[in-house]
Amino acid sequence: MLWFTVWTVLVLATLAGAFLVGRRLWRSAVALGHELVRAGDAAQRLANRAAELEEQARAAHLEVRPALGADADALRDRVEQLRAARRERRARRRDRHRATVADASTRWLG
Repeated sequence: MLWFTVWTVLVLATLAGAFLVGRRLWRSAVALGHELVRAGDAAQRLANRAAELEEQARAAHLEVRPALGADADALRDRVEQLRAARRERRARRRDRHRATVADASTRWLG
C-alpha cells in the first residue's frame, strides 16, 4: 500500500509539472505569434516608407544626359562646381570627425 501511494504521488506530481510546462510553452507560443504580427506590421510600414522615399527620390532626380555636344567651358565650370561641393563636404566631415575624436579623448583620457 505504501508503494502505491508513493507512485501515485509521483505520477500526479509529474502530470502537474507537465501541465505547468505545457501551459508556459503555450503562452510563449502565443506571445511569439503576437510579436510576429507586430514585426510584420513594422516591416510593412518600413516597406511603405521606403517606397515613398524612393518615389520622392525619383521625382527629385534630375535626368542626366550625355554632354558630348555641350560647351567645353560650361562643362569645366560644372565639374569645378561639383569638385568644390565635394571639397566642402569633405571639410565638414573632417571637422565633425575631429570634434568626435576630441570629445572621446576628453571623456576617456580626462
